[in-house]
Amino acid sequence: MPYSGGNGLAYPAGTAIASTGVTGLSATLPAGTLASGNGSLVFNITGTPSSAGLAYFNIVFGTQSCSVPLAVNEDPNFTQYGTPFQAVPDRRDAVIYQVNMRAFSSTRNFQGVLARLDSIKALGVNVVYLMPIYPVGNVNSVNSPYAVRDYRAVNPEFGTLTDLRALVDGAHSRNLTVLLDWVANHTAWDNPWISAHPDWYLKNGSGAIVSPPGTGWNDVAQLDFNNTAMRLEMIRSMKYWVYTANVDGFRFDYADGPPATFWRQAVDSLRAITTHNLLLLAEGNRADHFASGFDYIFGFSYYGGLKSIVQGGQPVTNLDNLNSSEYSGATNGQQVVRYLTNHDVNGSDGTPQQLFGGIPGSLASFVVTAYMKGVPMIYNGQEAAYPNRITFPFTGPTITWGINPDVTAQYKQLLAFRSSSAALRRGTLSTYHSTDVAAFTREQGTERVLVIANLRNGARTYTVPAALAGNWINAFTGAAVPLPPSVSLGAYEYLVLKNQ
Repeated sequence: MPYSGGNGLAYPAGTAIASTGVTGLSATLPAGTLASGNGSLVFNITGTPSSAGLAYFNIVFGTQSCSVPLAVNEDPNFTQYGTPFQAVPDRRDAVIYQVNMRAFSSTRNFQGVLARLDSIKALGVNVVYLMPIYPVGNVNSVNSPYAVRDYRAVNPEFGTLTDLRALVDGAHSRNLTVLLDWVANHTAWDNPWISAHPDWYLKNGSGAIVSPPGTGWNDVAQLDFNNTAMRLEMIRSMKYWVYTANVDGFRFDYADGPPATFWRQAVDSLRAITTHNLLLLAEGNRADHFASGFDYIFGFSYYGGLKSIVQGGQPVTNLDNLNSSEYSGATNGQQVVRYLTNHDVNGSDGTPQQLFGGIPGSLASFVVTAYMKGVPMIYNGQEAAYPNRITFPFTGPTITWGINPDVTAQYKQLLAFRSSSAALRRGTLSTYHSTDVAAFTREQGTERVLVIANLRNGARTYTVPAALAGNWINAFTGAAVPLPPSVSLGAYEYLVLKNQ
């Protein structure tokens, strides 16, 4: 930056000046000496720009100030941070763990998650899914993490890009895959796109940008997926995180909102990053999501169906229809992510204990969820039987860990066996349910696993079909288990057996 009237005096190093406009950069003036007369102040620019465009630095020197623009030209090929993770699991072998940073630890940030990665790993999961990490909008705000103000920035509430990279590195060092939450359907009202590209948004007949129609989500603005430029920039922003933070995929929020043509374009573009094996999860159950190329869709119907069985007394045989309908169109090992809780239903409906028959019922329900069909997802605190709802916007009390070590031990046992069993992860499913008891086998090669789970809060007798006769052993202890013509099961009791 040029100046005139220099007096030859020395000056100290300045503090970092954050950029506006294009964010993510900082300018720092090193210590130096003014020339006598005319000269230039040379600032060091560091950081990673959030996008192409103009970055502005508000420079103050002595009593003088000015705003200095800097053109940022985006490299069409992002620079890869770190080494792409090579241990991403096969889509069929995943166990997903959802992290809500605001509730996960007392520090409510990336560091709090990093500090518990060993505990997450010990549980038996291999995929960590982080709820949105981006700055939250301030206009019409309800403090929702799903109102994204900047697709290429880190919410300072959680830390910095450096902190996020440390978390991803820490997960990779423990053979944990990391997914980011991505909100493609809408943005916050103060996202820069609103002013820079109003044509990227859906408008009403008066030309005003609107919220997502029919949702009541007034804190966000609906994007227009007929706009080609918006779609391309959205996909580039997804790619930014694959390269800049070395993440391993995305969970796509409200995937039933954007059209299938956009998802096909986005999935194809992400799959073209050949250095990464990405896992892509659509939080939706629309029929075309499998055809769009997602690894996973969301088991909304399974969750509601299981709840109606355990809580509402509906017949267990209803599970068969769910297995058929949710997997319609799935090919090449595509899966449904199934769960007892997540950040939405935990707050709106209740905890697993409240919904699925206390701790015993929630464990029996988890056995069916994790073993019958699909990929299980655990929401933070579930494995500790945390008794309180984590309600929106998730800024209340944080999770108390270690309160039910016996429950955590059972989760570890159940997931360890799933990890060791190819039959449970990939085997052929055969069901033998009764009205009250879930019963099924998974078979792969010479391995056969039998699960019998009473989903009622009362003793039940299960009549064993002839197809299940044979020599079985307890999957956890190895003890021989004779299977008589009928089996008496206590309330929410379950058996996990395997062939000898």
